[in-house]
Amino acid sequence: MNNFTYDISTVVHFGKGQIEKLGAEVAKRSGRVLMVYGGGSVKRNGVYDGAAAQLKAHGVAWVELSGVEPNPRINTVREGVRLCREEKLDGVLALGGGSVIDCAKGIAAGALYDGDPWDFPAGKAAPEQALPIFTVLTMAATGSEMDSIAVISNMDSHEKEAFSAPCCLPAVSILDPAYTCSLPASQTAAGTADIMSHTLENYFSPIETNYLADNMAEAILRACVHYGPKAIDTPDDYEARANLMWCASWAINGFLSMGKPVGWSVHRMEHELSAFYDVTHGVGLAILTPNWMRYVLSEQTEARFARYGEAVWDLDRSLPQREKAEAAIQKTRDFFSALGLPATLTEVGIDGTHFAEMARKARTANFDRTFVPLSTEDILEIYKMSL
Repeated sequence: MNNFTYDISTVVHFGKGQIEKLGAEVAKRSGRVLMVYGGGSVKRNGVYDGAAAQLKAHGVAWVELSGVEPNPRINTVREGVRLCREEKLDGVLALGGGSVIDCAKGIAAGALYDGDPWDFPAGKAAPEQALPIFTVLTMAATGSEMDSIAVISNMDSHEKEAFSAPCCLPAVSILDPAYTCSLPASQTAAGTADIMSHTLENYFSPIETNYLADNMAEAILRACVHYGPKAIDTPDDYEARANLMWCASWAINGFLSMGKPVGWSVHRMEHELSAFYDVTHGVGLAILTPNWMRYVLSEQTEARFARYGEAVWDLDRSLPQREKAEAAIQKTRDFFSALGLPATLTEVGIDGTHFAEMARKARTANFDRTFVPLSTEDILEIYKMSL
């Protein structure tokens, strides 16, 4: 294991009715907040009314920014920054899933920055300060409620980029699994794929000596395999929703990556799918992940895939290692399909028109330190395998 420093300062209130903690937590840190949300679902599921009641009860004023997109746009971030400055707001409250929370992080950092907030995802600047961020989570998927990462899209330039800074860790997150029970099956499926992809990106690393993190990753993956279908088949299954929600936070809050290099190769490739085609993030990950697995499978990597097959898919330990590895990859593909997720890019209307440009833009120096280093040509081949 490599050296590391681990610091997660987010206060998490988990469980039914925990929104009752929101008002007091916000009032400790802010007096006027920007309430950020997407469409009308937060008004149908009671999240909006619960949050508004809490703010009123604790004397916190707010201004609203609605309509945050599933792949949040930089123009929406810019509008939020404008509102924070003009209305003299001192906090950002996100009601929603990862896209809304990511947008809130961009706004919170951009409000205290003199330049364009696109400088953060573009890599031209790193946030040094941000307004306090509060979240009420409505979808188990990205883990943005307990990490410092935000992913923002610029559709004008076909770019989807991430930035991360300690100041963008949410101060407080309310995680009530009951709020996720009204999600459509397609969103629950995509969220489960997203959680699993986060975990797999951490699990498949050049360093395989972090025993604790590896076993925890396997436990998260088993939980997704167990509870993902349950949440789809029985939407109001609180146990299933609660386990998925807590898995989502721990899949990407940094714990699984401590002490080893992690390159996030599949995510980087998927970002180009979303940037060019605005595909649902979890859907893109479900399509690409098994093909990435097949592409990097070799004599050098098959032992890791075989272990994954035993620990997550309960494959027979007596099977030959290569057979076990290949079966584990097929199990991954079959599981995503069983959730109702597409298996090919063709199914979501994507052809190879932009693959060369996408591969070129996806390839960064991080690909030199992934589980298996990948060139631009390698990335292009994985896109082609995914048609």
